[in-house]
Amino acid sequence: MSQSVRTRFAPSPTGGLHLGGVRTALYSYLFAKKHNGSFVLRVEDTDQTRFVEGAEQYIVDCLTWCGIIPDEGPHHPGDYAPYRQSERKEIYKQYALQLVESGHAYYAFDTPEELEKMREDLKSPSNPSPQYDASTRMHMKNSIRLLKEETESLLQQNIPYVIRIKMPENETITFTDMIRGEIKNESNLVDDKVLLKADCMPTYHLAVVVDDYLMKITHAFRGEEWLPSAPVHILLWHYLGWDQHMPQWAHLPLILKPDGHGKLSKRDGDRLGFPVFAMDWYDPKTNETTHGFKELGFLPEAFINLLALLGWNSGEEKEIFTLDELVASFSMERVHKGGAKFDYEKAKWFNHEWIKHMPITHFEILAKPILVNRGVDIMSDEYLEKVVALIKDRCTLINDVYEQSIYFFQTPAKVDLESIQTKWSDEKNIFFNELLNSFDSLSEWNLASIETCFKTLATEKNIKLGELQAPFRIMLVGGKFGPGVFNIAELIGKENTVERIKTVLNLL
Repeated sequence: MSQSVRTRFAPSPTGGLHLGGVRTALYSYLFAKKHNGSFVLRVEDTDQTRFVEGAEQYIVDCLTWCGIIPDEGPHHPGDYAPYRQSERKEIYKQYALQLVESGHAYYAFDTPEELEKMREDLKSPSNPSPQYDASTRMHMKNSIRLLKEETESLLQQNIPYVIRIKMPENETITFTDMIRGEIKNESNLVDDKVLLKADCMPTYHLAVVVDDYLMKITHAFRGEEWLPSAPVHILLWHYLGWDQHMPQWAHLPLILKPDGHGKLSKRDGDRLGFPVFAMDWYDPKTNETTHGFKELGFLPEAFINLLALLGWNSGEEKEIFTLDELVASFSMERVHKGGAKFDYEKAKWFNHEWIKHMPITHFEILAKPILVNRGVDIMSDEYLEKVVALIKDRCTLINDVYEQSIYFFQTPAKVDLESIQTKWSDEKNIFFNELLNSFDSLSEWNLASIETCFKTLATEKNIKLGELQAPFRIMLVGGKFGPGVFNIAELIGKENTVERIKTVLNLL
């Protein structure tokens, strides 16, 4: 690659950042970094009707959380500023007019009512949804059908217009996709897309081509849903005389619903009980908050790890990759053509693996605010570190730290008495009452002394250890979960251990 690699992520600030969008950004970033290139963030805010306040900053925050940091963008301008399309308005118009001048685009003065009438009038069994194309454009009010004088008169009167591309007839438009190989499109199947809207803002079709050219983008990654638009973009590169500068295209496979049928949507996440946005998204238009992976308790390292493997594999056995390892291993040759099914259980597995490999001190930093915000008195950082050391590997999500550790800080509010009662006996009652006396006489309270005391008494009473440890755990924790029960007793201390046993015995 003689030219310096430049990739871009170009989201629209219209709402939450879907995990599919994050994956597009990730692949663009990985490819750029693999080739010592630049990764650009460009904000495609040309559709002002869909613009949502705060969405741009939200996108930046999501990328920052993921560690996918752009080399250039609205918040870190480079040589190709501005990076918001709304601030590049005049640039696009000159190229739209250039296309009109060369005969590859035209003015269209049709009102919404006239467009609707065309669709109704020309509807037929063979063409149930007429488009604005070669077969209909001569029925409409545009500069192809009108006399030159009529067009100039309408322009002078400031009659609203759009500029449309003039799609050629009977042409096969071919390009090579980095993932899918050669792709052919028939021009007759594509309508005359609007390039410049009545408010002089460009549509995506014009803006993406102009910006990719001016920003010297060498490789353009986007979802496969954009494949039908590719012929329009290929033609624009050609009509503007930029063929030699056209980026290499890569249309990424869809992220599918868990059952594999259709693209994963926010509605699917709501229905199935998992997030599809990177971070919590508050919509100021609806006052609704949609939950994201971050706030649910996912680590950014796990999130990008799982996204990378949704549509790509390294060819190795390993599944756990740091961002640097992903950069080193990434190649477009191993990106799949087919869609990737999203598996939330697998996503949680990735997070659990990352938590298990995380240093205790790092996990403690993440756990502390969660507990404090829930009103937990953590007593001291030293105590918290001991708790974290015991329960870290039991947490699938960071937020699990509360349920997994709360009994270390306070007596359980609820105790699963039913699980004890079903197998309770007089022998066990005698055992635990004697255990209280034995514990009371212990001069040292540590793991070894607690375990020895418990096991010795169990042997004397001829009761299986398993039959005693289960109720002992429930007495201390409230349920059948947690790390080693003797570790729990050691950490909560003799006084708390004795008090919890007494409380439960009184209820049985």
